[in-house]
Amino acid sequence: MKSRLARVAAALALAAFAAFAPVGSGGPAAGAATHQTAKPTIVLVHGAFADSSGWAVVSERLSASGYPVIAFSNPLRGPAADGQYLREFLSTITGDVVLVGHSYGGAVITNAATGNPHVKSLVYIAAYAPAEGESVAAANNLGGGHTTVTDHLVLRPYPGAPAGDADAYIDPAWFHRLFAQDLPVRTAGFMAAAQRPGALSALVTPSGEPAWKTIPSWYLVAKQDRIIPPEAERAMAKRAGSTTIAIDSSHVAMISHPNVVTALIRSAAAD
Repeated sequence: MKSRLARVAAALALAAFAAFAPVGSGGPAAGAATHQTAKPTIVLVHGAFADSSGWAVVSERLSASGYPVIAFSNPLRGPAADGQYLREFLSTITGDVVLVGHSYGGAVITNAATGNPHVKSLVYIAAYAPAEGESVAAANNLGGGHTTVTDHLVLRPYPGAPAGDADAYIDPAWFHRLFAQDLPVRTAGFMAAAQRPGALSALVTPSGEPAWKTIPSWYLVAKQDRIIPPEAERAMAKRAGSTTIAIDSSHVAMISHPNVVTALIRSAAAD
């Protein structure tokens, strides 16, 4: 009798394990997953004066929709160097990738994705999408717009900097009104204190062959942007042939309008 009860208990335990085993554990869930189409990995690339934490809400919502998400840490040294770093990073990811760039991060994905058959789409969130030979500073002049951000930079030396180069920060006294005017003052204040600087030379370094020439792209124009002129954003989006939307947002649309940004990325990932 005891032996029979033991066999029943073992059978029940095995059934429970099979029913609730997580994907990849070898239970039925793992078998079922093999019949589903794998979703692309979403790689989120921040720009200068920011870090990966700006993607927190967007990342959470994409993950809840079943997308693998990586918030890439951008070195902020220049389009060529950062593009190469991201290109090598992408080589470690299996399957398709959707690259999303904010601000200067757009220049990085533009360089990193060129010639990579695994990058299925590019998404620019108030970002630079430079042409070959064009610098970030030159792209700001497209469409006749204007930005005053270069008038409010604080420069600090960094080890190993080439002659004349330095790390550039936005003056904290100007950060809220220039970078994130539609966020609470306290939130922008912490962002100013935590901002990661970009090399000043990154503003004038020519970009390489643009990935948007061969890879489909999506673009969000931030109509209240005070870092990249909205006119320049529209011009870059048009030149790249991007599927484009425009919203009333500051430069940090992924923080102030995470629902819109998440929906745009999903569209690019599903297309």
